[in-house]
This record gives sequence, structure tokens and C-alpha cells, in this order.
Amino acid sequence: MKPLDLKSLIKSAKDFCIQENKTSRPELFGVTDGKAIGTFIEHEFQNYLAQRYDLKAGSSAMGLDLPSVNCDIKTTSITQPQSSCPFKDSKQKIYGLGYHLLVFVYDKHDDVENKTGHLEFVSCTFIDKSLTADYQTTKGIRDIIGRKGNKDDIVAYLLDRNIPADEVTLWNIADDLLKNPPQIGYLTISNALQWRLQYGRIVNLSEEIDGITPVIKYGNK
Repeated sequence: MKPLDLKSLIKSAKDFCIQENKTSRPELFGVTDGKAIGTFIEHEFQNYLAQRYDLKAGSSAMGLDLPSVNCDIKTTSITQPQSSCPFKDSKQKIYGLGYHLLVFVYDKHDDVENKTGHLEFVSCTFIDKSLTADYQTTKGIRDIIGRKGNKDDIVAYLLDRNIPADEVTLWNIADDLLKNPPQIGYLTISNALQWRLQYGRIVNLSEEIDGITPVIKYGNK
């Protein structure tokens, strides 16, 4: 089998969504736990890929779900499109997570008569690693630099944004930002013991952004 690449990953994600939208799942009947549903989807998709490509499958315990293409799979309900990911470095909120994301967004309903669950994938998006930072944080930093803001301005802004780092680290980050301003990210990232990633902007994105590939577009039937 040929190795998995990003182009094949995106095509496979679309084919998988189309297939699953037509599939009834008795094992999901009555299941409301979002984590359990997400784990089910991730395993099913990894199995789908493993039957077609030579890939190194990961696990949530080991790190990335698809390390061979530096990509993590995220699944979330359309009711509240969000998930968590490990916190590695405070700069992830500014420069991105360091890996690509493939985000499946589903709407689940049960067929009571036949006692089966049904997953409808209403959105699926591939997000390049360069665009996985926090939208408001990166936009604000670029605005400050565009207005000829200095290091003091950037540190004050990072403090206001509650970037989880001590002040010495923030001064060092500000130095880096003046030399290397961040790209605009398209996630909303909240601070917690883990990063909390919110995908509302991605799901409802109307314009075309280089690096964001709508595999299944929300609202399209």
C-alpha cells in the first residue's frame, strides 16, 4: 500500500463522511457521551485509512492520531463545536499548535424504531498547522505591530490576553514577535489545564483561506 499524504487524507475524509452519512450504527444507539462518540469516529476513520494506506496510527495517549502526516483528528458535535488538546507551550496560542488538524463535526440522532444511531457529518475541515493559533490573539498582535507598536505594547497585550507564561517569558516572546509576526490563526483557544479549542469560526467560514480546506461544508446539502 502507498503511504498516506495530505492530499490522500483530505480525499479519504470526504469519502469517509459520505459513507458514514449513509450508515446506521446500532452501537451508538442511545449514546450521548461526546467523548465516546468522538473516540468511535476517530477509530473508525483510522481503520478506514489503514485499509487503504500504509500509515503509522497513533493514539490519544501517544500524541498525534496520524503522526506520519503530522495531523491530529478532532471530532465534535455541531451543538458546541469544540474539543481539547494537550498544552505544550504558551506560544502555541500565538504561533499555532505545531501540527495540522482534521476536524469532523457531526450531528447525531437516534432511530428509535430500529434502535440505531446515525451520525451526519455536517462539516469536515482540514486546517494547516500554520493557521492553528488563536484568532483574536494573533489579529491583535499584528494590529499592534502594524501601528508601530513596541515591545512594551506587545507585553501589555499578552498580559491582557492571559497568555499562560511568566513575565520574563512574555518579554522574550515579544522580542520574537517583533522579528517574526504571527500568521492569523483561525481557532479560538481558551486557557485551561489543556487548551480548549473552539471551531465556530472554522465551521461558519464563508471566505476561502489558503491552508483551510473545507472537506464537507456546513450548510451545504
